Amino acid sequence: MRIFMFASQAKDDLHAFAGDEAGSKLPAKYGPWGLTGALQSREAPPHKFSRRVIEQAISAEGFQLWRTKPKG
Repeated sequence: MRIFMFASQAKDDLHAFAGDEAGSKLPAKYGPWGLTGALQSREAPPHKFSRRVIEQAISAEGFQLWRTKPKG
């Protein structure tokens, strides 16, 4: 499965993984969403996230959200 990565333009610390390049299943309330990259089928996700857990969330919900820690 190819995984696409997005950043919320409404919330600076909110990011998402999705199963399609358009991010069609991402929650609109946190949009607009900007595509930030893609992971190929065997590529490891950033921040040591579990690829298996991400793929399960995408299969069940269509996406998985994650946050970055505030800077400073």
